Amino acid sequence: MTPPPVDSPAHHAPPVEPAPHVRASAELPRWHSTELLAHGGEARILHGDQVYRLRLTALGKLILTK
Repeated sequence: MTPPPVDSPAHHAPPVEPAPHVRASAELPRWHSTELLAHGGEARILHGDQVYRLRLTALGKLILTK
């Protein structure tokens, strides 16, 4: 079986348009970790009916757990 010629549509993927709900990173809100973790190095984040815990480790890393 012979592969299609390089100019055939099979070799050209359609252009990918960004989804309408995706915003440029400059438009996204930003929070400084010290604001979120001001109360003892931990924050609780409500997502739907679940509560997640964001905490700062002794090495300065962030961990998000359910």
